[in-house]
Amino acid sequence: MSEPSSTAPPPFPAEPLTIKLDRPLESLTWIGRSLVLAELSRLAYGPPEQISKVVYPAGIDQCEFIQEAGSEAYVFGTRFDCLVVARGTEPTKWDDISADAKAWTIACEIGRVHSGFHTHVDLLWPDIENHLRENQRPVWFAGHSLGGAMAAVCAVRCKLSPIPSNPQAIFSFGAPRVGNRKYASFLKIRHYRWINNNDIVPRTPPRLLGYHHMGREIYINRKGKISRIHQWLRFHDRLRGFLTSLRQGKIDHFCDHSMKEYMRIIRDLYACEQSGERIRTPRSLR
Repeated sequence: MSEPSSTAPPPFPAEPLTIKLDRPLESLTWIGRSLVLAELSRLAYGPPEQISKVVYPAGIDQCEFIQEAGSEAYVFGTRFDCLVVARGTEPTKWDDISADAKAWTIACEIGRVHSGFHTHVDLLWPDIENHLRENQRPVWFAGHSLGGAMAAVCAVRCKLSPIPSNPQAIFSFGAPRVGNRKYASFLKIRHYRWINNNDIVPRTPPRLLGYHHMGREIYINRKGKISRIHQWLRFHDRLRGFLTSLRQGKIDHFCDHSMKEYMRIIRDLYACEQSGERIRTPRSLR
C-alpha cells in the first residue's frame, strides 16, 4: 500500500542576511541599507519560527510577528534600530492586488488614502504602536507589493502618533500608489520606492482615480541597473524587457514583481559596489 501524499506546503526558502547588523543601519551605504530591507521584506513572507532562526545570527535580537485577519507584519529590532516590515503579496496572489487596485480613496486627517491599505494598517497598527511606544531607536519601514504600501501608511501613522518614535525612512519594492497628492506629499522623510522594469503593480491604482506615488522612484532597467530614463526611453526599455521575457516563456509584468527578483538585483548591485564599481544614488537621479 502506498504512503499517503503530504499536503504540507514546501518549506520557505529563508536565506540568511548578507550584512550582519552589528552597527547602525545609517552607517551602511544606501545600497547596503536597501539590501538589508529587501532581504527582510523577502523574509516577511515566511513563518515566524523559521524567520527568527535566520535573523538572530545576523544581529537582530527582536522578531515580533503581528497578524490580524490576514494582515501581517514583523517588528525586528537590533541594538541600534527598529525595523517594521509589512508582508505583501507575491505574483501568485495577484487577485489580492487586483481587488485592492479597484478600491477608492477614503478621507483621513492628511488627505485621501486607499481604503484597502488603510484597512490593513488599521488592523495591525495598535499592536505595532505598542511595540514602538517605549522605543528610542530610529524606526525604518519596508515592504514589498501590498506590504510596501502598508509600510508607507504605517510610517504616516507613526508620524501622527503621540508615541516618541519617528520614522527614519521607507524602503518599498514594487509598491502600488497609496493616496492622493496631499497624502503622498505629507511625509518629509526619505522614501525609496524601487520599481523593477515592467513590474505592473506600481502602475496601480490608476492616476485617473486621483492616486499619486510617495517618495523617490528608483527605477531598475531591463539590464538590472539603476536608471533615470523617462518617457519614451523608458517605454523602449520596458518593451525590450517584455520581448526578452516572452522569448524565455515568461510574462515580464508579473515576473518583475517577484520580491525574490528585487532581492537578487539589489544583491548584485551591492556586490558591484563592494568591488569598487560606482552605483547610482538617489541624489544622482535628480
